[in-house]
Amino acid sequence: MSGRPHGDVARLIEIMAALRTPGSGCPWDLAQDFRSIAPYTIEEAYEVADAIERNDLTDLKDELGDLLLQVAFHARMAQEQDAFAFEDVVDAICDKLIRRHPHVFGDVQALDADGVTMQWSAIKAREKAGKQGSPLASLLDGVPLALPALTRALKLQHKASEVGFDWDDAQHVLSKIREETEEVAAELARPGVDASPALEEEIGDLLFVVANLARHAKVDPEQALRGANTKFERRFHHIERRLTEMGRSLEAASLDEMEALWVEAKGAERKPG
Repeated sequence: MSGRPHGDVARLIEIMAALRTPGSGCPWDLAQDFRSIAPYTIEEAYEVADAIERNDLTDLKDELGDLLLQVAFHARMAQEQDAFAFEDVVDAICDKLIRRHPHVFGDVQALDADGVTMQWSAIKAREKAGKQGSPLASLLDGVPLALPALTRALKLQHKASEVGFDWDDAQHVLSKIREETEEVAAELARPGVDASPALEEEIGDLLFVVANLARHAKVDPEQALRGANTKFERRFHHIERRLTEMGRSLEAASLDEMEALWVEAKGAERKPG
């Protein structure tokens, strides 16, 4: 395998086959199946997104390699069952890209970005409806259950909006958020409501509508929440650092002290430079 040309994907396929060869392969790799590997596939996709968020292209190269390994791993297990091989995966995505871009590879007139999105969805729906034994039972079919809940909410809402089931503008969504917040408040006011199914349902409704607001504002809610998480970490690290400088611990600090340091961190972020 050392004589393979640089970047030859066949080398990766051969390495994966060797790892999965009974008797001489890796015991861990041999013990895996589609279900056990799936969580790693999802994790690697998130690590790709994390490298992009940090604008770390060196790390992105490594994380894309890890994600490609996941594709090779699944394809190898499928080949062992005579289902399909890595080459079939490549052929399938090449065919799909050509089929769903008739404005590039066919005779459809030029489209803008929104038109391309609508065309892609329409072609995808026709393909699903045309599969023998797999009629398109619902417009919402095809939104994977395994997606993060926030992302899945966004995709469900987007599909419904394609047929006009949507608010006219973001202001109407804001009104709905206020309504849902009041319903959460009403549940919180009930005695013994902590972690009740009703409270969970109301908070779920609130989160769903917030995702809808993000969609109307053309904001990716996952990315927005990742940004908020990063900001929280940054400001909390400031609290920890300042308390250490003062010779105090988090446990000994009062809420008022920590809040003052939080405001200090927030103010420092607003200063130029």
